[in-house]
Amino acid sequence: MKYNPLHDFLYQLFALILSFILVHAVYVTIIRPNADALLEEQQREQDAGQLTEIKRSVHIVLKDPEQESCFVLAFWVFAIIGQKAKIALHERKLLSQALLDVTPGTSILPEDARTYSRTIQTLPDSEREYLLPRALLAALQRFGSTRSIQDASTAIREICDTESDRLDSELSMVRYIIWAIPAIGFIGTVRGIGEALTQAQKAVQGDIIGVTIGLGVAFNSTLVALLLSIVIMFMMHQLQLLQERLVLDAQNYCDVNLVRHLQIR
Repeated sequence: MKYNPLHDFLYQLFALILSFILVHAVYVTIIRPNADALLEEQQREQDAGQLTEIKRSVHIVLKDPEQESCFVLAFWVFAIIGQKAKIALHERKLLSQALLDVTPGTSILPEDARTYSRTIQTLPDSEREYLLPRALLAALQRFGSTRSIQDASTAIREICDTESDRLDSELSMVRYIIWAIPAIGFIGTVRGIGEALTQAQKAVQGDIIGVTIGLGVAFNSTLVALLLSIVIMFMMHQLQLLQERLVLDAQNYCDVNLVRHLQIR
């Protein structure tokens, strides 16, 4: 599909806003109220001398702003990956269609290039901008003008190489988010250790809640960030695999269904 910078920017902006709204709503209504209730209960038990162990809870692990930021970025990148995967899957559907009316033994001469081009140009505008129709059109036009099979094959390869570079460059935002999520986790680690150190005096006096909360921020933020990074890296590599296969299969489709049938008298 033809790359539209404005459309891509608006989609990513909308996805970021929606991700923030959804994640923040869950934090405000579920995670933080439950985490605060558990921490208050632990504080009351310690004040009463009944606290024997620090309770672990998913709500406490996720309650801090660093974890919330990681989830916002994670859902944002999921939306970006999902959009690009959807486009790639739509393009793959054309590989199962007979865009050119060729059968075994059919010969395509330079004079026939314009006729076969019209067949592809009848596709809807959105589909005509896909990789496969563009590669076929470029090869037919090059073959019709130069009467060279080698030039037609070169045109296909150039279109596919350009498309591969474009797809790779469009993943730059995904790569940035994959870097940013662990960085946010490490920020939480530094903040948590700093808070724990400020509560060291109270811990000496027997009040360990402040220290445990600070250390919890330090370790929980890194834990959540690294887990999300693992999931996002897996999804990004699956997307790259899908896109690379699309380019290779489109090039092979052109070789089998077009280049093999080109002939010069």
